[in-house]
Amino acid sequence: MAKILLVEDHEEIWDFLSRRLKRRGYDVILAHDGESGVQQARTGRPDVILLDMNLPILDGWSAARVLKSGSDTQGIPIIALTAHAMSGDRDKAIQAGCNDYHPKPVDFSKLLTQINAAVGPQAPAVA
Repeated sequence: MAKILLVEDHEEIWDFLSRRLKRRGYDVILAHDGESGVQQARTGRPDVILLDMNLPILDGWSAARVLKSGSDTQGIPIIALTAHAMSGDRDKAIQAGCNDYHPKPVDFSKLLTQINAAVGPQAPAVA
C-alpha cells in the first residue's frame, strides 16, 4: 500500500483529502505544519508528499528545500498544493524542490493522476 504524507493546516482540506485518499487505498499520514511535515517525512518514509505551501512554523517552500537537501528524504516526490496560481508559481514550487504542482481548489481526479504518476506501480487500482 502506497503511503502519502499530507502536510496541510486547513482542517476542511486535510479531512476531505485524507478520507478520499484512504477510500482509494492509500495509507495517509498527516502533519499540520512544515516542521512536523519534515519530521513525519523522516520517520514515516512516505512514497509521496502532498505539501501545502502556506504553512505555519515552517512554510512549504522552506520545508521542500529541507526535504530535498536531506539524504534520507531527497528521493521522496513532493506535490505542491497551493492557492498560488499566478504565472511563475509553478516554477517557484519546482525550484524549491517540488516535483509537481497542483493549484487549489483541489481537482481530486487530476490530483490522483499526479499521485499515481509519482508513486508508480505502488499506486492502488482506481475503483
